[in-house]
This record gives sequence, structure tokens and C-alpha cells, in this order.
Amino acid sequence: MSTATLADILVSQKVLNPSIAEQIKLAEIQTGKPQEDIIKEQNLVKEEDLIKAKAKYYNIPFVDLGATPVSPAALSVLSQEIAKKFRVFPISIDQQNKELVLAMAEPFDLAAIEFIEQKTDYRVKPQAASPALVDEFIAKRYSTTLSQEVTAALKEVTSEGKIVKTLDATKQTGIIRQEKISEIVTHILDFAVRARASDVHVEPMERQTRVRYRIDGILQEKLTIPRELHDALISRIKILSGMKIDEKRIPQDGRFNFKNPEQEVDLRVSTLPTSWGEKVVLRLLKKTGGIPELPDLGLRGRALKNLEDAILRPHGIITICGPTGSGKTTTLYSVIQKLNTPKVNIMTLEDPIEYKIHGVNQVQINPAIGLTFASGLRSFLRQDPNIILVGEIRDRETTDLAIQASLTGHLVFSTLHTNDAAGALPRLLDMGAEPFLLASSMTAIVAQRVLRRIDESTKEPYEPDPKVLEDMKNVLGPLWPREGVKVLYRGKPTSDNNNSGYKGRIGVFEVLPVSEKISHLILQRAPASEIEKEAISEGMITMKQDGYLKVLEGITTIEEVLRVAQE
Repeated sequence: MSTATLADILVSQKVLNPSIAEQIKLAEIQTGKPQEDIIKEQNLVKEEDLIKAKAKYYNIPFVDLGATPVSPAALSVLSQEIAKKFRVFPISIDQQNKELVLAMAEPFDLAAIEFIEQKTDYRVKPQAASPALVDEFIAKRYSTTLSQEVTAALKEVTSEGKIVKTLDATKQTGIIRQEKISEIVTHILDFAVRARASDVHVEPMERQTRVRYRIDGILQEKLTIPRELHDALISRIKILSGMKIDEKRIPQDGRFNFKNPEQEVDLRVSTLPTSWGEKVVLRLLKKTGGIPELPDLGLRGRALKNLEDAILRPHGIITICGPTGSGKTTTLYSVIQKLNTPKVNIMTLEDPIEYKIHGVNQVQINPAIGLTFASGLRSFLRQDPNIILVGEIRDRETTDLAIQASLTGHLVFSTLHTNDAAGALPRLLDMGAEPFLLASSMTAIVAQRVLRRIDESTKEPYEPDPKVLEDMKNVLGPLWPREGVKVLYRGKPTSDNNNSGYKGRIGVFEVLPVSEKISHLILQRAPASEIEKEAISEGMITMKQDGYLKVLEGITTIEEVLRVAQE
């Protein structure tokens, strides 16, 4: 037990004022009531903060249920009725050591622990959790998890971890297992679609298989499945994807469709042999929903106008920069969609083709048969194109061909892996582009990142730290509002937004039009810093500034901007 009192811990956790803490201690001496009762009566702190402090006081671990994966095997040991009665939620189970980890609204309820230990024959390891989340998980997760399917599928697996094979056609051994495994796969994918996930990771570990979902760009662990079911689960996904089930030593790729009542998605699947078994990643691509317009992506004002001016020119190169997963492909598709009319011939070279666009000639590169970005681009020029999209400029050959194509009257779009817009020009020069050719062919460079939007339905104002506002003021300079800023916004974590406070994503951009002065800097092989300085003096808004403007408007939070746009 901690030597500090409950009030002291709440002060150290910055949820209670030190002067109020002193009053609580005084009241404890005068009335003889415990500090906890005084705090509850006066409603001085949130219930969750009090539980956290009590957990620290009694040296019991505190668990954030919102960020903890659900284990169907643990749920199958304890019924929903008992969980409801004692306000406990099973987190994980260790069948070898006969231990059950429980999230408890009242982790100090020894009678409840004793009853559950006798009922389940497992040793309980209590952890403190937010009472509201415990109630929500008992109500929602018991009905939606796979406890029955997992229990049924586990019965089909012998102690050696091999699946029981049978040749008797009258018995349903094999059928049941296939059905249950199929239901588990359906559940995993159905949750992915409903949670708006972009990727699903099914990863084998030493004792279990974990399922993680990438939601709004962040990986979240949502489910753990007993290790014994891993091989059957992977085999089911491989059958659906058209892969070889018996080949486990080399990576494989495949694809299939998944349909639930709301929508249909296209899944790109890849497997990889790891030390504990095969890992599978499923990338979800929506078939419906269409391609967003440029303003919907987060482009506006001068940046939008500069980009629209550049794409309306009949020739030149426009590159979009950013790391993997920063939304470059989505921006390119939006631009192509805007230019897509029967009067122009648009050709794209992609790796891979993510969305099919009606009326555009899309080509998938295939280096195994010699169809690379460079060889494809060479043959494109004989196909009478107006607009060419090259998925990525990776080498000198592709750079030279893209420049030649733009100089012979074509509009060329491509992507580059650089951190900012100004860095793209030195990178192209490093790849062997001639400065005088680059200066005359480059029209505009866009750099971008994606960050999470505040969930509009739970948005609330708060007063930020003065240091934060000072930093924003320095970065924004003349863009800082004259009347000043008193509040910023954030979202409340709820089960609807995966306990993150965010829902959906938006881009932050910097658009650098290649003006006459910047062309001169290219000819002089100027460093990125000089190019950026000149672009800012000509009115370019940087990515960080664009992010801060979106923070002031209440679209996103300061934490998100610093997460993705901090140099």
C-alpha cells in the first residue's frame, strides 16, 4: 500500500487542486470519514480518476478496457450473469497456470473474487477498470464476441494442437470446425467493415493469435484467439484468397470480396512466414463510396487554387510527396477523376491498382515479366496519351522518361517519398535529372499527410496550455487570428469512435507552385531549405501551418498535427 494518501495521489495525477486536497485531509481528521467517501460525497473528481488513484494506492494494476483486446476464450469461462452481478469483465486467460485476469469496477471486493475462483476453478488476478466501461463491455461484448464459436472450434483440436481428422461422412466433426472457423473469419471482417478499418492484421504469437485493426491510421488490438485455432483460421483465409494452403514457407498474395448488409469490400490479402507461424494482413478497399473531391480531402484556399491551376495546364509534371500511408494515391485519384472526360486519353501505371476508374486506362506493373514503371512509360508514349500517371518515380530511367513526356506535351502525375514539397526537387536532381530540364518541366509539388478528425458528435471545447498557443502563434505568424484564441477542441472517447475521440480523417497539405524564382533555384541546385524559404515568401502555407489552421477551426487536435507534421 502506498504511503501517500488518496488525495495526494489525485494531486500527483493532476486531477485535484492541492488546496482542496488539504481540505479533504482536514475533513478526514474532523469527521473520521475515509477520504474516498468525502471525495465521492462532494463529487470532486471523475469516477475513473478515483478508480485510477485507488488502484495506485492499493498497488493494483489499472487497465484501460478501451485499448484492451477481447479474449473469447476468457469470456467462455465466466457467464454474462455472473459478470453483471459482480461488475467484472474477463480480459485474458492462462489455461496452463489456471489464471484468469479480470477487469473489475470494484477490484477490492474479496467476496466476489472468492466466489468467481470457486465457480471457475481459476485463480483470479484482479485489475481496476473504469466502472462505466466495465458495464458497457459486459452489455455489448458478450453478445458480439466469438466465445461460443471459439469454444466449439477448440473442442475439435486435440491436445497436440493438430486438427482431428475423420473419414466418417456421417459425423460432423470436420463440418462443424469449418463452420465455426468460417464464422470467426466472418466476424473479424464484419467488425473491420463496421469500424471503418483499412487493414486487418492476424498475427501468431507464442500463446495466442492477436487480431489488430488499423482504424483512422492507428493500429488497435481488438481480439485475441487461442493459438490452437491459428492454422485453421489462416487456411480458411487462404482458401478464400485462392492461395496454396500447403505452402507455408514463402509469402503469398491473393484477393477476395466480402459482403455484409451495409456494403461490399474488396480484400487484398498477403501472408508472411514468421517465427511463430504465418501472419496475414488483409487490406480493405471499398467498392462503393466513389472518389472524394479535392476540397473533401482537406485542400482549400490558395493551396487548392494553385493545384487546380497546375492541373489545368496541358503539360508539365506534378508530383505528390509524403511517406507510405499519407494519402498520396487518394489525392492522385481525385485529380484524375476531375480531369476525366471523353475528350482526353488518361493512362496510369500503378503498383497496385487500388480503385478502378471508369474511362481511364489503368495498367498494373509486373516486374516479373519486365513490365516496370520505366518500360510501361516507354510504351505509353506510343499510345497517344494526354495525361499520364506514373505510380512512383523510383530511379533515373523513370525520372528521365517522365521529364521527356512532359516536355513533349503531356501532363504527368507521380509520387515521391520525400517529407516535404521543397525536398522533392533536390531528390529528383539526385536521381540524375538535368537541372535545366527539371526547371522547365516541373509545374507544382504537393506534400501531404493524413490526420484524424475530431468526432463531431462528441466535440467539446477546452482551454489549452498557454505554451501551446504561443507555439501555434509563432508557427502561424501572420495567419494567427487578430482577436486571439481562447479555446481549442477535442472529442470525447466513446464506444462509437473506438474510445479515441476521433472519427474519419482529413489531409494537411502544402502546395509549391514552381515559379520563375524557384526555377532559377533549381538551375543553381539550391538546397531544399532555400527553395522552401522562397516558396514561403511567395505565399506558400506549410503543412504544419495548414494543420494548425484546422486545429483553430476545430477539425482536428494539436496532438494529431504534432504526431504527423512535426519535423
